[in-house]
Amino acid sequence: MTRLLLIISISILVIGCTSCGNKADEQEMKVSVIQTESQSSPKIILLVIDSLMNEPLKKAIQEKKAPALAFFLKHGQYSKNLVSSYPTMSVTIDSSLITGAYPDQSKIPGLVWFDNNEKQINTYGNGMFEIMKLGVSGFADNIMHQYNNVDLSPNVRSIHEDLYNMKKDSASINAFIYRGNYHHTLKVPKLITKVSNLPEEYETLGPKILSLGAFIRQNTKNNHIVNRIGLNDAFAVQELKYLLEKNILPEFTILYISENDFTVHRKGPDTTKGIEKLDKHLQEVLNIFPKWEDALNNNIWVIIGDSNQSSVNERKKEALIDLQENLSKYRILKLGKPVSKDDEIVITANERMAYIYKINESVSVKNIAGKLQTDPRIAWIAWKEKEMIHVISGDHKGSFIFKPGGTYKDIYNQAWTIKGNTSILDLSLKDKNIHYEDYPDGLARLYGAMQSQEGEFIVVDAKPGFEFIGESSPEHSGGGAHGSMHKEDSLVPIIVTGTNKSIDQLRIVDLKKWILDFWN
Repeated sequence: MTRLLLIISISILVIGCTSCGNKADEQEMKVSVIQTESQSSPKIILLVIDSLMNEPLKKAIQEKKAPALAFFLKHGQYSKNLVSSYPTMSVTIDSSLITGAYPDQSKIPGLVWFDNNEKQINTYGNGMFEIMKLGVSGFADNIMHQYNNVDLSPNVRSIHEDLYNMKKDSASINAFIYRGNYHHTLKVPKLITKVSNLPEEYETLGPKILSLGAFIRQNTKNNHIVNRIGLNDAFAVQELKYLLEKNILPEFTILYISENDFTVHRKGPDTTKGIEKLDKHLQEVLNIFPKWEDALNNNIWVIIGDSNQSSVNERKKEALIDLQENLSKYRILKLGKPVSKDDEIVITANERMAYIYKINESVSVKNIAGKLQTDPRIAWIAWKEKEMIHVISGDHKGSFIFKPGGTYKDIYNQAWTIKGNTSILDLSLKDKNIHYEDYPDGLARLYGAMQSQEGEFIVVDAKPGFEFIGESSPEHSGGGAHGSMHKEDSLVPIIVTGTNKSIDQLRIVDLKKWILDFWN
């Protein structure tokens, strides 16, 4: 089991050395340039760059360290205010992006959460030590099968499913959410199956073209599968180049570029190192065209970040909000242990936000909230009572209560019933109109998290500079972290080239409809 942990946890979760490719193959790639031809309809390439942020992006461009991104920016439209999903964790964001729905509909609550029906903690990869305690096999099964085929609600449709119904083809490269209508077989590397109880194959449903590291690839000569089992940027870019060179790029392609996230977590939000590295990969893609400008012919490029990151205080004792310590009077479910009759609460920390679950009738959700309200590092605490969401804060008197429907409207034309102290979520009101300040689209995003799962639970959100930890949570003191609803974690850049078609609402949850409208 130790060997398996090293293979999966380190290979998948930790960036290793640069992938080893075949030089002859790389030379062949350079020679095989694309011949541009006119097409009847444009093709859309969506590049999702994990933790791409406005300030380091602009800095890298100004210092001429990101010529590919500078090229796209020069030839496109730009905004730094695309609103992410909530929690601002990749799996939830990916779910909103690909389904056009918040977690109340997609049912993907976060990177780690407690399944009230199964009475177990689910993780999609929140740090090596947490995975070790919860079980590597269960984690692998979640990623390989459960996530797309079970957990993602059947009541929402992915962009791949909608495109299939429109008789359009699509591709997914290294994106963990990819559900579609085509049957695929994911093959687990033999090195892993030999030392584990994982099956050799997983059956899954995806788009017509699916690439996911060493588990499934289109280019059999793509040798970038050593580093993180192919779940790396070099692998992803080689797959995109292959589709372009073979002229098999479908109407829609989503490509996930992940490694910048690891760099920002370690070095902090100001670093440009990750951007400089990923830009070299984008240069590889542009270089296969006779001229970079040819890449824009009949191709619409959409480049987005998924979440921002905010700096975490260097001093661990101050930076890390230890929820086990704060709630030490309660009996807390241990990671990897079955629920016992004496257990009272479950803690699942998602970096700068956390879910705290009541699993014993003797516990009061309000009492837990009241206890957490005394910690000055926590921005606010929320829970639900019937159809109403209640929010309190240590910085403000009283409470704020809201639910969907009512006489108040926000800039997204969403109607709400609200009462109480609006300062808690930094809302301002004018003539029945709601304006968001520190928490963009705060009501819909918080409602989405509160309705994402069953049971009684609390949502806690940290102030900038602080991060929650549970039993074995990863921590990023001195670096960067995300997860919260605050604008520092929530506003990301977007670059769009090749079209003047406006996006009605600058939210990740709205991009699916905007893309599908190209073929309506």
